[in-house]
Amino acid sequence: MELLPRSPGEFGSARYWDRFFRQRGQRPFEWYGAFPELCPVLHKYVRPRDKVLVVGCGNSELSEQMYDVGMCEDIINIDISDAVIRQMQERSGSTRPKMRYLLMDMLQMDFPDAHFQVVLDKGTLDALLTDEEEATLAKVDQMFAEISRVLQVGGRYLCVSLAQAHVLKKAVEYFSQEGWVVRVHQVASSGDKQQFVLPVFVYVMTKFRKIPGSAPQILEICPEEQDKPIRMECAERLVAAVKDRQHYALLCSQISKTPCREQVSLDLCDKESGKPRYTLHVVDSPSVKPSRDNHFAIFIIPQGRETEWLFGTEEGRRQLAASAGFGRLVTVALHREQHYEGMAGIQAELSGKVMELAPPGLPARQQVPFLSVGGDIGVRTVQHCDTSPLSGEYVVEDVKGDGTCYFRRLIFLRNRNVVQSEARLLAPTPLPGQKKRRKDKKKPSPAEPPGAIDKSYLCCEHHKAMVAGLCLLGGPDALPGELAVLVVGLGGGSLPLFVHDYFSEAHVAVVEIDPSMLEVATHWFGFSQGHRMQVHISDGLDYVAKLAAEAPAQYDAIMFDVDSKDLTVGMSCPPPAFVEKPFLQKVKTILKPEGVFVLNLVCRDAQLKESVLATLRDVFPLLYARRIEGEVNEILFCQPSPEGWRDPAELGVRARALEGALRQPGRPWDSSYVLADMLQAVQIL
Repeated sequence: MELLPRSPGEFGSARYWDRFFRQRGQRPFEWYGAFPELCPVLHKYVRPRDKVLVVGCGNSELSEQMYDVGMCEDIINIDISDAVIRQMQERSGSTRPKMRYLLMDMLQMDFPDAHFQVVLDKGTLDALLTDEEEATLAKVDQMFAEISRVLQVGGRYLCVSLAQAHVLKKAVEYFSQEGWVVRVHQVASSGDKQQFVLPVFVYVMTKFRKIPGSAPQILEICPEEQDKPIRMECAERLVAAVKDRQHYALLCSQISKTPCREQVSLDLCDKESGKPRYTLHVVDSPSVKPSRDNHFAIFIIPQGRETEWLFGTEEGRRQLAASAGFGRLVTVALHREQHYEGMAGIQAELSGKVMELAPPGLPARQQVPFLSVGGDIGVRTVQHCDTSPLSGEYVVEDVKGDGTCYFRRLIFLRNRNVVQSEARLLAPTPLPGQKKRRKDKKKPSPAEPPGAIDKSYLCCEHHKAMVAGLCLLGGPDALPGELAVLVVGLGGGSLPLFVHDYFSEAHVAVVEIDPSMLEVATHWFGFSQGHRMQVHISDGLDYVAKLAAEAPAQYDAIMFDVDSKDLTVGMSCPPPAFVEKPFLQKVKTILKPEGVFVLNLVCRDAQLKESVLATLRDVFPLLYARRIEGEVNEILFCQPSPEGWRDPAELGVRARALEGALRQPGRPWDSSYVLADMLQAVQIL
């Protein structure tokens, strides 16, 4: 039996609907939104004594159910189909005496002005507004004008809709411009997504007298029926918020039926502020053989560790899911701007939402485990946050690492998943006569001063490799004597500090374009200047160009560890201008003939990377490369003369000798830092 119209325009035809309801017979037809789902929203806006008008009623049971539960009895239903009106009069005439069914066109209603407190529309606007042709929009304007006319001031137009973008936009713009309060409710689903995937919404337009002039628009969204409304700044933001929820519903439907071929990521936002609270990644492991207990698990990433390779990259999360032994693992990252009430609080908050991401075949009432490292959510304390004109918003935070170590990190919020600088914190030293805090005592308060910076420890693997590259400097001695070192890019200052402290005759010049970073390094990362350490606030391009013109061949080592502010380029370190041939020739000019130029390259664009390497080879005859395992970083060691060539085995010997010279009695040295290991996988390009 063909019940669908030949064209969308037939949705407005009385002849089509007469034929539709005659063929369908007595079976109620509900577009979408069953009464149990709609009831919580309707109860908020329909009072027992209200006069209610239902436009385009069809043979839906909604009015009958509202009547039967005592929500409201004074209900008038209208429709343009004579067949359905006669059908509904027969069905309800004797059992619901106060409810009426009238044959009437909602575009030309016979009711007096301000006659109703509520106008209810279930799918009628969606059926009418099938396109954005001029004739269709004119009919919709006429519909809205009639609804406005028959509603009292303070009355509510309740429109049940699938909220297609053009439908929602038209309704929101029309009524908000008339001075009405616009609120959009997302209807809580019954959980049966087999029949209908898209979420159902109820627009609630409350009539106010139009105030002359430009009165502020009141636009709100309620994600679920029990939530407080969230204010939106404009109609575009409201439409976008609804669209996000529609995409989420489609995503949940898709991954509930088939495994994810690619990792799916989404943000769950705080209901009050609208800011991201959780970032979820859905990872499927096809290699895991399913059993009753390994279908699905949730992994809470400890605070501050979301940037680690295992948690912060697709490959790492894939490895985590496989090693955890679950067919589907949802990793959950916690945001620094949010407060969390421990693992139990997070589990209570997320348990309902994550079940919407469950895999196909999950047994009914299956307990889904929440996992983490060490069973807790980690520790993150934001010590400082500010905004730099050059670097944008940034934070300095202390986080607990794996085990008992704490680390201080500098994060630029424009790229919040990348640690800009990191330093290990020493445990606070008890004062004389002060006993160590017992385990059963209360934890230190956040106001307690943190431990000092451990300057002997290089947190970043690429910094370790950059220091190891100093063994390329010529000479018979393992430890070079007087060294002139130029470092472009300060960050937290860990790299120049290490060179300064461990190469006791080194003179280090640091170039940093952002004065805010010098303040951060000095105040939060233990950095200080002296006769062997000087910071120059300048653009590295200008500083090198000036040196090349005035004082060539003065540096034994030049190190570039400078990030790009332009995130649209496939190379985040260094900025492209730093690897252009004319500038690299200036770098070569200020480097001594036996010196070494060390570059931290972070480039995801393979074609761009090959171009950079080709340019470097044109300028520097000798080029070594060291990939950092698990990271995009690649450390390049460039020398101006091919006479300095050494095979990788010799580099390992020199690195071990250099490390032995640096390990002086009474000087701390982290046992995990082996210079020879840093050069073990060096390639000659």
